[in-house]
Amino acid sequence: MTIAVLLKQVPDTTAKISVSGNRVDEGAVAKWSMSPYDEYALESALQLKGSVGGDLVAITAGPVRCEKLLRDAAAVGADTLVHVSVDDIGALDSTQVQALLAAAVSKSGANVVFCGKQAADTNSGSTGPGVAEILNAACVTLVSEVSSDGGGFIATRPSAAGQEKVGVNSPCVFAFDKGLTEMRRPNVRGIMMAKKKPVDVWSAADLGVDLGASTVTIEAHSPPAEKPPGQKFEGADSVPTVVSKLRDEANVI
Repeated sequence: MTIAVLLKQVPDTTAKISVSGNRVDEGAVAKWSMSPYDEYALESALQLKGSVGGDLVAITAGPVRCEKLLRDAAAVGADTLVHVSVDDIGALDSTQVQALLAAAVSKSGANVVFCGKQAADTNSGSTGPGVAEILNAACVTLVSEVSSDGGGFIATRPSAAGQEKVGVNSPCVFAFDKGLTEMRRPNVRGIMMAKKKPVDVWSAADLGVDLGASTVTIEAHSPPAEKPPGQKFEGADSVPTVVSKLRDEANVI
């Protein structure tokens, strides 16, 4: 069995973000990291590989800097590294990225796909369902755990009553929320081995994907409105005012 995990490199949560020309200025981002939900997907894929065997293929799309992301995945156990080379990934819309990732999954021979429920930079949540649609595969979202069930898989996800278990057969895509365990950390041997592992670099042409023109137009990027300054109240006489603000403005009571 071949398992694919889709990974995205995003600005680190500590990085300063600036906007230029209605787009995030990627050149100004000092630090890039693996999208957090993708970490849970990677860890769960590693656990499934450990229980049933097979090969784990780590796939990412983006510029040259994304190679570090793949080597981080290799350091904890990914067997094959695939870089879908796109110099300006920000110029593609979500359907174009999904087409590239789905083609890479097909070329890798994987029939089970893990990914995060959404990326930390866009929060669109469209990658898992979009790739599944292209592959004509089952898709389970908000997953916290996946286990093998003979010829199929059991995914655990939240429900109105608490949790539910969903059974699916391959081909299938699992989009992960927070998993039950944090991603394992690499040891020195894993890091050294990852540096030597080859990376398969595929272009859109290699994958037979005609990207065409984007069907999405970004009108503008703007930061969220600044929060109003905090308010301080003292004395028992302020209690009614504080209660009113907590109820009517903060919506916490």
